[in-house]
Amino acid sequence: MDHLENQHAYDETQIQVLEGLEAVRKRPGMYIGSTSEKGLHHLVYEIVDNSIDEAMAGYCDQITVRILPGNIIEVSDNGRGIPIGIHPKMGIPAVEVVFTVLHAGGKFGGGGYKVSGGLHGVGASVVNALSEWLEVEVSNGEHVHFQRYERGKSTGPLKVIDDTAQTGTKVRFLADSEIFETLEYEYKVLLQRLREQAFLNGGLRIVFSDERDAENVKTTDLCYEGGIKSFVEWINKNKDPLHEDIIYLNGSKKTTTVEIGMQYSTQYDTVLYSFANDIRTIDGGTHETGFKTALTRVINNYAIAKKMIKDTEKLDGDDVREGLTVVLSVKVEEAEFEGQTKTKLGNSEVSGVVSGIMNEQLADYLEENPKVAKIIIEKALQARKTREAVRRARETSRKSALSSGMSLPGKLADCQMRDTEITEIYIVEGDSAGGSAKQGRDRRFQAILSLWGKMLNVEKARLDKVYGNDKLMPVITALGTNIGADFNIEKLRYGKVIIMADADVDGSHIRTLLLTFFFRFMRPLIENGHVYLAQPPLYKLTKGKNTAYAYSDEERDQLSEEMGGGALIARYKGLGEMNPDQLWETTMDPKRRTIIRVTMEDAAAADEMFTLLMGDKVEPRREFIETNAQYVQNLDI
Repeated sequence: MDHLENQHAYDETQIQVLEGLEAVRKRPGMYIGSTSEKGLHHLVYEIVDNSIDEAMAGYCDQITVRILPGNIIEVSDNGRGIPIGIHPKMGIPAVEVVFTVLHAGGKFGGGGYKVSGGLHGVGASVVNALSEWLEVEVSNGEHVHFQRYERGKSTGPLKVIDDTAQTGTKVRFLADSEIFETLEYEYKVLLQRLREQAFLNGGLRIVFSDERDAENVKTTDLCYEGGIKSFVEWINKNKDPLHEDIIYLNGSKKTTTVEIGMQYSTQYDTVLYSFANDIRTIDGGTHETGFKTALTRVINNYAIAKKMIKDTEKLDGDDVREGLTVVLSVKVEEAEFEGQTKTKLGNSEVSGVVSGIMNEQLADYLEENPKVAKIIIEKALQARKTREAVRRARETSRKSALSSGMSLPGKLADCQMRDTEITEIYIVEGDSAGGSAKQGRDRRFQAILSLWGKMLNVEKARLDKVYGNDKLMPVITALGTNIGADFNIEKLRYGKVIIMADADVDGSHIRTLLLTFFFRFMRPLIENGHVYLAQPPLYKLTKGKNTAYAYSDEERDQLSEEMGGGALIARYKGLGEMNPDQLWETTMDPKRRTIIRVTMEDAAAADEMFTLLMGDKVEPRREFIETNAQYVQNLDI
């Protein structure tokens, strides 16, 4: 593409100023969510999103992102370059306005962008305000212009530092250690987001490198000509698809364009990732509503027309979505997001556009591909049978609970308090550890639920197999939320759900099985931060009357040295070896324990990992184990 021949003018007159830069450093959480690692990564997203906007506008086909030594971030693109002319209202170069004035940019109706993810326009200035320093270079086809800022303020005027025939923008910054809890970027976290952006913009090349270790530079070249079709293939790579081809639908109406990629697999869960202007809409919105409504309607109409079902026995939405992986991407000129976090699309007209494209193109696809259509409808019919089985199993479970005269499982030692801000439940592996936990707990706010025997792997089981399962029903009943479509987080009985298992291979398996169950059937528990992992000690060190506990090999060695050497070191093989006082002191006392909150930064990555570890495909799991075996520590054989 020729970056110098622009259909629309993009100069200093396009930069609209709404307000100043107050309070960003005082209240950074209002703009980037937090000052933790999550907020740190958000800085990168904001700068990259500006380059993505250039790509969506058709002026950029390559973006380079580098993590440099010292955790310096550099983002460059070959777009048009931020305007460098004097802004008519502010009297300073437009690029300086973009980086020093909140709500200043080319995305507020000035004509610079038709479609943009940066609706609120706070990205560049917020990153600048929260950086120890930031440097920007703008190439406009003649010169390279440079300006440096320190904690949001320019250190000198915009100046020419070189000649060039290229166009584009390069931003380099160091996040401020006075603001952020950590400056260490996670390569995998950034890679996941950048890969997502490459999928959503088919043909765009994003080159991402981690150069912090000169002897171990990691570089990933991301370019997917297949766009969202490649995205669906990526999500489903560890699943067994029911049909080989990705169903691809696309179209536009007025200023809204729609792309849909979808494929059914043998899995039972639904994976739906929706985007608006390349922003992930985790809370859905009108585009998801339009898709779901049309999908149910089109499949029912086809099935009725082909006499596969009667008009009186239509499939419902859950039936037709079982096992479906779909990526839904819309581009809207005037996107209306709910809130600064942009997690839900609100444009009412988008629902009709998506629905219209589905009604026409999916109906045509089913007519032209009757074998695939039959597979999809048979899958939905089986899902309906399962739904009926779930209803019967649920009713049987309720009746059993009522007839037994108890609503809570017998293995549960409940706590006295009911305030979920305080209460917590320990799900403990084994009766022996459960007994110690019951004796050692603070019964005012700590409940104990003992599990025993082999737990069901829900990755390979339908929902009806969960109801009545003697290992999982006690968990469901104790938490009080129900599962699947009936899940209600308002009924959660404990604020913290803590998985406490042995620090060995069997304990890791128990944790993974429980996490798989929560992810597949109680996902809001994880999304809302209610699930934790207890961290019992690995070692007990004794010397004379002194006793200490170590939670890692490094801590063991350090404590042994501090104790003057000669300490007796015992390796705990299980929680059951600890007496109640030891278990309380090391693992359950809120003042001294260590518990890890289970978070889910990216649902696609989490879904991929659970499918890989717990699904039917053996080869991907073997490859994962072989690749990561070198990182395993404390493996009990």
